[in-house]
Amino acid sequence: MLNLSGIGRWPVAACVAAFGLMVLGSCASAVPAEFIDAPEVADHAARLPQDEIIYFVLPDRFENGDPLNDTGGIEGDRLAHGFDPTHKGFYHGGDLKGLINRLDYVEGLGATAIWLGPIYQNKAVQGPPGDESAGYHGYWITDFTSVDRHFGTEADMRAFVDAVHGRGMKLYLDIITNHTADVIQYRECADADWEGERVSDGCAYRSVADYPYTTRGGRGDEVINEGFMGHSPPFQTEENFRALTDFSYAYTPYIPAGEENVKTPAWLNDLRYYHNRGNSSFAGESSTMGDFAGLDDLMTEDPAVVAGFIEIFQNWITKYRIDGFRVDTTKHVNSEFWQAFNPAILEHARSIGLPNFTVFGEAYHAGDAAMVARHSRTEGFPAMLDFGFQDVVARVLIHGDPAGVLSRFFAIDDLYEGDAAYQSPTFIGNHDMGRFAGLLREAHPEMGDVEMLRRVELAHAMMFFARGVPTLYYGDEQGFVSDGHDQLARENMMPSQVEVYNDNRLIGTDATTADSNFNKQHPLYLAIQNMARVRTAEPALRRGVQVERLAEEKGGAFAFSRVMEGRHEVLVAMNMRNEARTLGISVDSRSKDFRSLSGNCPDRAAATGVIELELAPLSYVVCKSGDWKN
Repeated sequence: MLNLSGIGRWPVAACVAAFGLMVLGSCASAVPAEFIDAPEVADHAARLPQDEIIYFVLPDRFENGDPLNDTGGIEGDRLAHGFDPTHKGFYHGGDLKGLINRLDYVEGLGATAIWLGPIYQNKAVQGPPGDESAGYHGYWITDFTSVDRHFGTEADMRAFVDAVHGRGMKLYLDIITNHTADVIQYRECADADWEGERVSDGCAYRSVADYPYTTRGGRGDEVINEGFMGHSPPFQTEENFRALTDFSYAYTPYIPAGEENVKTPAWLNDLRYYHNRGNSSFAGESSTMGDFAGLDDLMTEDPAVVAGFIEIFQNWITKYRIDGFRVDTTKHVNSEFWQAFNPAILEHARSIGLPNFTVFGEAYHAGDAAMVARHSRTEGFPAMLDFGFQDVVARVLIHGDPAGVLSRFFAIDDLYEGDAAYQSPTFIGNHDMGRFAGLLREAHPEMGDVEMLRRVELAHAMMFFARGVPTLYYGDEQGFVSDGHDQLARENMMPSQVEVYNDNRLIGTDATTADSNFNKQHPLYLAIQNMARVRTAEPALRRGVQVERLAEEKGGAFAFSRVMEGRHEVLVAMNMRNEARTLGISVDSRSKDFRSLSGNCPDRAAATGVIELELAPLSYVVCKSGDWKN
């Protein structure tokens, strides 16, 4: 039986039984207020999500603070323990102690929150013979309740959280509910030795139409699972899913010998909690019901799975007082799951003194900002990882699109629920799609280092001063230039032994990734540090409403103001082309006595409601007006 502990003080299991999955979210607020003690709120926890500057780090690639945990306590060679610092797809030795040792560096950059890549116990190595890689990235989880031993112990995790909070910073954990590590296999996809423990990952997705839950091996065959009404609403109930007892409707799933009980909590070892339909094609129903590149796809329509994950991640909040979650593969989980999960998590956090806990989803809709925004409305996400922002900044600063595309992008903000656009983390590159500098060099291999440096800095300025929460990808501040995406964009900050990293030509430095890259005098570190200082000191740049002032339809000039509660405006103007510009920009008629927050600003408007700015090539200015006299 599942041990389904409570949302607040109302047990999840009882809530599901009483109200059903579709209203599980309302159970989060079902606890009478008189039974909840007013919790103490720490200073960092009192900050709004839009006040933060996030630093995203993969712990394995940052700093090795304890070489004794490099193999995770696993005997054997690299195919057993996953440690090989010379290979881009294996563990390199970074850990929680290493992160603690480098918090001065992260804080000095101006970051106020750390987004920590998944730190849960992973399957050390998986993949077909000759193409194995390791779970250094954290997304192949076997134990959702404990720290991966390659990264340290539970005591190390406690020390890390305390060190982060002791500096007044927040900690966001990367979480996964869509899948587990690849453990379940299918008989039909086995190689010649079909009784063996390893099989091919090439099991094509088998649809519900062609392989219903109620017949074995397709339509017209033996009837199974009599009484099961399907996985869709209104049948997402405990009673319905208990009628699903035969899991051979599409494939014949099994757990190889020796792996029967490798997952924690124990209920995750039961085949009933998985779709078992083969690999996703990332289209149609397979997007939410197929295995993500062979990873075991969870039956997130089942109320028991919903309740189980609520319990898992409530416990992480309670144990470590985590400040937020980044949710992996959001769009590959059915909407009803999030409609229950998100309110339950947010209410639990509030009940223990975390009133501004945030949950931001990762839904990669390439170039489709409206689809990203949709998740805030349909699934209750307070924020979304802003893939639309990354796309439009790349279009303007890498591919030369006019500034007008920025105007059309920000107009989509109206599609977000409430102020979700302002709480959504913005970014210009990451561990999956690659670094901004790498994308820039790929598009313009002939571009000189000086111009590259200016474009990378300008992309960061857009991220820091426009609406949203700036999210730095570790190493960008040291001029890292990735060769590509995924493993190629996950370089080490500590000295690397990976050849395909060490031959990269970084920008703004003579160093390579073979060196230790924690240089606080790197020009990008200093530029970002200044942006962080300006943003942190000026509330309008964190919370102010964004008002467009200029967006050239054919040129590269873009300007907007951040207006703070009718008191003053902060004007941000950018020249995203390689020639100097003189710009006349409209401002509020009450705005006078401008002063510079960054760059050169005139102290007065050229005329009522107009300010004239001189902008160097690939540059920006930030100007603050005096307080308005209404």
